[in-house]
Amino acid sequence: MTSAAFDLAAIGAGLSFAAALDELSAALDASGSVVVTAPPGTGKTTLVPPLLASRSTGRVIITQPRRVAARAAARRLAHLDGSPLGSRVGFTVRGERSAGPETQVEFVTAGVLLRRMLDDPGLDGVDAVILDEVHERALETDLLIGLLSEVRELRDDLVVIAMSATLDAARIAAVIGTDDSPAPIVDHDVPAFPLTVQWAPSPVPRLDERGVTWGFLDHVAAVTASAAVDLVREDPKADVLVFAPGAREVSEIARRVRAASDAFDVRELHGQIPPAEQDAVIRGRTPTDLPRIIVTTSLAESSLTVPGVRLVVDSCLSRHPQRDAGRGMTGLVTTAASRSSCVQRAGRGTRQGPGMVIRCVDERTYAAAPARPVPEIAVIDLADAALLLACWGAPGGIGLRMIDPLPAENLADAITVLRALGAIDDDGRATAEGRVLARIPTDPRLARALRDGSPVVGSRLAAEVVALVGGELRISDADIAQALIALRGGRNPDARRWRDDANRLERMVRETPGIRSDLDGVGLVIALAFPERIAHRVERTAEGATFLLASGTRAGVRGPLAAVEWIAVADVARATARAAAGSGAIIRSAAVLTEAQMEQAASHLMTDRVEAEFVGGRVQARRERRIGAILRSSAPVKASAQEGRDAVRRALRRDGLGMFTWSDTADALRRRLALLRRELGDPWPDVSDAGLVDSLDVWLAPELDRLASGTPAARLDLSSPLRRLLPWPDAVRLDELAPERLEVPSGSRVRITYPEPDGDPHARPVVAVKLQECFGWAETPRLVDGRVPVLFHLLSPAGRPLAVTDDLASFWSGPYSQVRAEMRGRYPRHPWPEDPWAAVPTKHTKNRAAR
Repeated sequence: MTSAAFDLAAIGAGLSFAAALDELSAALDASGSVVVTAPPGTGKTTLVPPLLASRSTGRVIITQPRRVAARAAARRLAHLDGSPLGSRVGFTVRGERSAGPETQVEFVTAGVLLRRMLDDPGLDGVDAVILDEVHERALETDLLIGLLSEVRELRDDLVVIAMSATLDAARIAAVIGTDDSPAPIVDHDVPAFPLTVQWAPSPVPRLDERGVTWGFLDHVAAVTASAAVDLVREDPKADVLVFAPGAREVSEIARRVRAASDAFDVRELHGQIPPAEQDAVIRGRTPTDLPRIIVTTSLAESSLTVPGVRLVVDSCLSRHPQRDAGRGMTGLVTTAASRSSCVQRAGRGTRQGPGMVIRCVDERTYAAAPARPVPEIAVIDLADAALLLACWGAPGGIGLRMIDPLPAENLADAITVLRALGAIDDDGRATAEGRVLARIPTDPRLARALRDGSPVVGSRLAAEVVALVGGELRISDADIAQALIALRGGRNPDARRWRDDANRLERMVRETPGIRSDLDGVGLVIALAFPERIAHRVERTAEGATFLLASGTRAGVRGPLAAVEWIAVADVARATARAAAGSGAIIRSAAVLTEAQMEQAASHLMTDRVEAEFVGGRVQARRERRIGAILRSSAPVKASAQEGRDAVRRALRRDGLGMFTWSDTADALRRRLALLRRELGDPWPDVSDAGLVDSLDVWLAPELDRLASGTPAARLDLSSPLRRLLPWPDAVRLDELAPERLEVPSGSRVRITYPEPDGDPHARPVVAVKLQECFGWAETPRLVDGRVPVLFHLLSPAGRPLAVTDDLASFWSGPYSQVRAEMRGRYPRHPWPEDPWAAVPTKHTKNRAAR
C-alpha cells in the first residue's frame, strides 16, 4: 500500500472542519477512540479519513448507513485528492466494489463491514475505523460499536472514531472509551445562517390505512411548485430539496411537479435509482442548467450533501422498519418524522446562506411529533443481528459494550427463529449451517430459502425471488410473480439493481440441474423463508379478501391475489386503520401457493390431533388437522377420558366455577369454609374460585371423570366433593366454629348467611330474624372461637329490615324506642313492649302468644 500522504490543505479548502483537524489530532494522540460532532456539510466525512490515513500505514475504513452515501463520499474524496476512484480512495457496497490493494481510505456500508469481520475478526491490515452518522442509530452501526469495542481490547493500535451531526456525545464517548475514561469529544460548531420557517398544513389527512394519501402528495407537490417559482425569481441559482418518506412518494411528487411546470429540472434521489443518476444529483448543476427541484428520501437528511439548496419542503413524514410483536411481523411503516430529523432537513437550506423551510403540517402537529427517532435496535426484527452475534461468539450481545442492549422480547423471538432454521444450538452458539447463512447478505430466513429452494425450483429462480423480497422493491398489487415478470422484461426501473443482486445470490448457491424458468416455484421459495406466513383465504368481498396466516394473523389483500385460495406472504404490515376486507393488517407482497408446496415448506407446522372442549355443560371433541392456526379439516369424534378431563380443566380455568349449578347446601358449606379459611388459615382449605380451580384434582377428580364421560354439569351436586377438602381431625369442629344455624331466644333455629368466598374480606355472617324473637338478648353471639360477631338484621313482622346491628344491648337501650314508636301502629297484633328487656321473646302475634 502506498504511503503517500493526502494533501489535507487542498482537500480541506473551503471546508470549515479543517479548523478542527489540530484538535482532532491532539485527541488521537491521547486516545485510540474519539467522538466527533459537527453539522452536516462542514466536511468531517471528507477530512477525517485522509487525516487518519496520513497518520497510519494501514487502511482506514469509514462506514456509511447507505450505499449512495458511501459511493458519493468516496467519489468526492477521490476527486479532491486528484486520484482515480478505486486507487487511493475506494468504496465497497452490496453488489459493487471499487477498491484495490493500494486503497488507503475505503468507504463501506455498515453491513459490509459486519460481514467482513466474520471472516476477519481482527481486521488485519486496518488501522482505523470511522463510524459515520451514528446519530441515526441504525442497527448495523450499533452492532459495529459493540464488536469494535471487543476488537480494541485485543488491538490497542486500532483507532475507532464515531461521528455524527447531532449526537448524545457523552453517552457514545462512554461506550467507545474504556472503563477508566470515556473517549475525548471533538465538537466542531459553526454559526448557522438564518432560517425562515413557514407552515403549510394539508387540507386532507397525510395518512390512511394504505399509507400516504394521494391528496397529501398533491398538496406537497403544489406547495413545492409554487414556492420554487418564488424562490427562483429571487435567486436563479437556488435549488429546492423536498423530503418524502419513501421512494414511491418521491416518484409521485416528482411526477406531479413535472406536470405542473417545465421550468425546472425535477430530479429524484433515493436508494433505488441507478448510481449514475444519484451521482448527477449530488454533483450539482452548471450555470446553464435549469433550476433544480430534488425530491428525496431521508438519505439526504444528513448522509449526503446536495449543493445549491436554499429551500426545503418537508412532508414531516419518515419511513422506518418496525416490528409488530403481537402479529410477529416486521415491515416498513410511515409515521411522523421526529423533530430532530426535521431540524436536520431544514438545515440543508442554510448551508451556503440564508434559507427557508416549508413544513407541510401545522405547528401543533409538528410539536406533537417525537423528539428523536427510535433506535432501530428497539423496533426491528433481530434475527439477522442475533445470528451475527452468535457467529461472533457473543450470543445476544453478552459482554459487548453497546449503546443499548438488544430488547429481551425481540431477542427471544429472534432466537426462536434461528433455532428453527438450525442456525444456532441450544446454547445460542452458531452452527455450521448458521455460519453459512450469516455470510449470505440477506435475512437468515431468506438465506435458508435460497439454499433449500435452489435444489427444488432452480438456483436462478430462488435467487431472483430472494433478491426481490430482500431488496424492498415496489410490488404492484402485492403480486411477486407479476413483479418478477416486469423485472425480467426490464420494464421496472429497479430491474438493473435487482438483476445484479440476483446474480450475486445465485453465485452463492450450487448450480442445480434442470433449472426451471417458469414461476410456479415463487410461492414455495417464499414459504420456505416464512412458513408461518402461509395463508388461507377465509373471506372474500367486493373490496378484496381476508387471509388467515399460519401464525394466527388475519390480513387483507386487494387485486388478483384475492381470488387465490392459498398464498405465501413475504410482507405483511399492520394497517393504520381497518384494512382491505375488514382486516387489521395488509398483505404487501405474496405469491400463489399450491397445497403440495404448502405441505413441503411447512411440514413442521402441521398437526393432526383431537381437540376436546367443554361446551354447554358437555364434552365435545373433534379431530382437527391444522397448519399452524389454519384449520384444514375437522370431524366429530369421541374424546378419550384424558382428553375429556383436560377439556373440563381448561373450561374451568377459562370460565371459572360459574359453569356449575351450586345447590343451597353446597353453597352454604363453601361459604362456611371460606370464613374459617379467612379467620384461621391453614389447615382450612382455600375455597375461593382460584383456590378450587387450582386444586381440581384434589376435590373434584371423580366428577371430572363423570363430566368427561358425558354427564352434564347440571347433574353434579358439589356438596360431597367439597367435603373432601375438610381437614381432619380439625373438621370435627366445623359445626362448632361455623354452625349452619343459630338458636335465638324464641327457640327458633335461624340459618346463618355466611359471606361469599370471593366477596368483601371484611363481611360478617348475617342472621335475619324477627325483632320480637330476640327480646331481652343482651350479648351478641360470636363465631369462630369468638373472633367474628354475628351481624343481625332485625326484621318487621312482614320480614322487612328494621335495624342492622352487631350490638344487641345497645339497640335495646337506644334505637329500639324509635322503632317501637313507628311500628306499633302499623303492626298492632304483634308485641311492641315498652321494656324489651322484660318481654318474652316470641315469633307469634300477641293473641297466639297469650293462648
